[in-house]
Amino acid sequence: MSSTQVPTLLLNSGTEMPQLGFGVYQVPDDEATATVSAALEAGYRSVDTAALYGNEGGTGKALRESGIPRGELFVTTKLWNTDQGHDTALRAFDDSLERLGLDYVDLYLVHWPAPGRDRYVQTWRALAEIHDSGRARAVGVSNFETDHLQRLLDETGVAPAVNQIELHPRLQQPELRRFDAEHRIATEAWSPLGRGNGVLDDPAVRRAAAKHGKTPAQVVLRWHIQLGNVVIPKSVTPSRIKENIDVFDFELDGEDLREIQRLETGTRVGPDPRTMD
Repeated sequence: MSSTQVPTLLLNSGTEMPQLGFGVYQVPDDEATATVSAALEAGYRSVDTAALYGNEGGTGKALRESGIPRGELFVTTKLWNTDQGHDTALRAFDDSLERLGLDYVDLYLVHWPAPGRDRYVQTWRALAEIHDSGRARAVGVSNFETDHLQRLLDETGVAPAVNQIELHPRLQQPELRRFDAEHRIATEAWSPLGRGNGVLDDPAVRRAAAKHGKTPAQVVLRWHIQLGNVVIPKSVTPSRIKENIDVFDFELDGEDLREIQRLETGTRVGPDPRTMD
């Protein structure tokens, strides 16, 4: 698998981001190096970690030891809620960069709005400074709802490059995706396969998989790609790591897309951004 087969999206920062990347949520630090190395070997060039995950060290080791030129890699990490605030965010970014062992990241995200703390605007100002310094080629947010995004726009005038949200066929978030698109914010899906909520066993998904000679997971990832989402499936199984990136040699038809659209239930598998602090 050549990494050149993964299409890219042009972010509002001018940075190109691979549309499919590799997530390392819940991968222990001592396993992250081997897992990320397997993903890079399979052709992934975008890797998504976070301070909360506790595996920036192992992830960074795999990136540095891969032999892949830094300019061909796209590295994302995130600021945790307890580090929100202007000065604390700047320090937390320095700490993440040190753990990763990198001079810069390609994307730095505010992990949650944490509205109860009410620090996300001053946090966002810090991220804008980090972007201006060149140490993050793009900055964005994760789990922000439309009112959180609108407040950032109103109070800072700086639009995030990316909004990474829970997004899968059971939670399709059309209004939030529409808002993102109107403001040139790329929508990135976490938990793209729905983490055990039955999507992969749904008859509509299985019919599409049989029709195209693909697995149910590949069908759902292809659905994301065709919607224009960035997607970051996570696996520690080498065969699935390879399977998840093999989604660029087929296309879902109109019937497939309509059937998957009907799977919407509005059901989350993760926390609610309005109450998660």
